[in-house]
Amino acid sequence: MHQGPLIRLGGLAAALVLAATATAGCARKSDDTATAGTTRTPAEVKIALVSGGAHPYFQPWKTEAAKVRTDLGVGDVTFNETAAWDQTKQNDVLKSLAAQGYNAFGVFGVSPENVNATFDDLKRQGFPVASLGSCPAGDVDKADFCLSTDVGLAAYKAAQAAIQAMGGRGNLVHLTGNKVDSNTQRRIAGVQKAVDETGGKVKLLQTVTDVDKDLQTAQKAVADLLAAKGDRIQGIVNTAYNPAVAAAEGVKQSKLPIKVVAIDDDKAILADIKDGSVAATVLQNPVGQASVGSYALTKLAGGCAMTTPGVVVDSGSFVVTADDIGAYDTDRQAKTDELRKAFDTRYLTCK
Repeated sequence: MHQGPLIRLGGLAAALVLAATATAGCARKSDDTATAGTTRTPAEVKIALVSGGAHPYFQPWKTEAAKVRTDLGVGDVTFNETAAWDQTKQNDVLKSLAAQGYNAFGVFGVSPENVNATFDDLKRQGFPVASLGSCPAGDVDKADFCLSTDVGLAAYKAAQAAIQAMGGRGNLVHLTGNKVDSNTQRRIAGVQKAVDETGGKVKLLQTVTDVDKDLQTAQKAVADLLAAKGDRIQGIVNTAYNPAVAAAEGVKQSKLPIKVVAIDDDKAILADIKDGSVAATVLQNPVGQASVGSYALTKLAGGCAMTTPGVVVDSGSFVVTADDIGAYDTDRQAKTDELRKAFDTRYLTCK
């Protein structure tokens, strides 16, 4: 995805290696206890799930919105992707939704460096706020909680899968998103960690950033990469959606013996795993972010409080190969169920 969840973006192994709380550079704390809002019954709660802009990663949020409304018995759940990857426009979208009566917000912030000001503004109005899919940069989270992929861990898993597919040696290339995004920097660190663990057997030949704007940008970047260095590359690891699709397509057409590890569950990627042209993909849990995030927002609106304000919770990441492609959705649902129980037993304090 554009910035966040391993979309950007996100997304992402059949077995998780970390507990629900994210670690390794993702742990944050809040230095602010927001003023409590009005206690509301579920029927009075109107939830807005707001992405930073249009991106395939967020389509499960849109699908989940209607299901959440029925399952939780809330007044309404809407999905809005009109921010166009502009923080000022996203702020305007949030103000408009609040004016329309929405009173609980799950937000994928456009700018991790500046989104705390947006969260702070919403909290001052008494609204419960979740940072979904991407946490603010730095050590402070002004949202009630962040439910997001531990992107560093997911990138580390992806690089490990690529290295294994390469036979443990050779040149690896990393394709990712916006260079200045803090999530991208965590992904770069995760890939580097896996490379460093090979003791020099694998070399990170190149990290290509800023290629998740759209599919056309990614396709051109992959074409240029393969033309210039294709015969020197043994593996490509992708930690953003559009380059993953472009790399799978480009390598398949080139017939070069390059092992590709993708991200998320685009239909073409899953088909390529089945036919062997893609070694693996790392999936995220956008459905869990929308459903569990909405559940927690409803509980907060009803008078519960976060045990630790601003806590970061890992929504999960899952390595999928041809051997387990039929089971990944079951694994994601199990993780989602686990997350909901964790909010009830660990993250929320309810009177």
